[in-house]
Amino acid sequence: MGRSRGRNPFEDTTRTVESDVTPSEQAPQDPYLIVLAGSGAGEMHKLTKDRTVMGRGEKADIRLIDEGISREHAQVVREAAAGAQGHQMVLEDLGSTNGTYCNGTRVSERQALAHGDKILIGSNTILRFSFSDKLDEMFQRQMSESALRDGLTRTFNKRYLGERLQSEFTYASRHGTPLALIFLDIDHFKKINDVHGHPGGDAVLAELSALIVGMVSAEDILARYGGEEFAIISRGSDVLEAERLAERIRRAVEAHPFMHKGQAIPVTISAGVSGMPDPNVHSASDLIALADQIMYEAKRSGRNRVRARKGPAAPKPAGGD
Repeated sequence: MGRSRGRNPFEDTTRTVESDVTPSEQAPQDPYLIVLAGSGAGEMHKLTKDRTVMGRGEKADIRLIDEGISREHAQVVREAAAGAQGHQMVLEDLGSTNGTYCNGTRVSERQALAHGDKILIGSNTILRFSFSDKLDEMFQRQMSESALRDGLTRTFNKRYLGERLQSEFTYASRHGTPLALIFLDIDHFKKINDVHGHPGGDAVLAELSALIVGMVSAEDILARYGGEEFAIISRGSDVLEAERLAERIRRAVEAHPFMHKGQAIPVTISAGVSGMPDPNVHSASDLIALADQIMYEAKRSGRNRVRARKGPAAPKPAGGD
């Protein structure tokens, strides 16, 4: 009896599909700066303004924390160009202390930028200039997300937290501004995994991170430090303000109805807060060690609570009560 012939997938006719991206969208058109090294490595900045300032100051459009970067270090200016190009992007140094370099050459006045140019400012901050279409932008953002984000919770990862905390510590030390670090840990997380399985534990982690994201400010940095432990960099906040934030999060977590497959999962957290100024904090590593230590003090004292390292009181302004 002859064997029936099935469809050979390799002989199927190729289907015509519609693309979401039109040919006009595929043409390079938008200028970007991509941070290759230094603070915020992997970040992509679309240059939408006629003048985009880079620097470590609060007013910079692209804020880069690096000891060698001036408050307003350099800028990229959009200018009209002759011919069919329409416009060109020009790099200018803004009288920075350590200079601005394009492809290894110091920019003395102005430098027209071309696709792929490398810009060095500060001690170790390198940016790449490019004209990118929407497909390039999507790809670059996906690469950035995978490099900076935790795959499960979509919060920042431990590596990014360490780099950003070092940058923020340097800035706070130089300018005498407050800086706080919160460590959060889920209480009895092993029991959650034992009762509900690892999928249940993963669901709690993802839901917890989404809950916290909705409570922190745009200036705060939330990261998954490891396992069931999270950290929040609270820039511009002192320990007392960060302690209040941690307490709000603790209460919200305790009241939140965590569910998995129709089953309620009771979840609480313990938190520790460290910050600057503090006579025992001399490095970003000290902030981490103190916050971690204080968090475990909260666990040892009964869990589901917040503890904070109270540093010296801030001096009262002259003429105050």
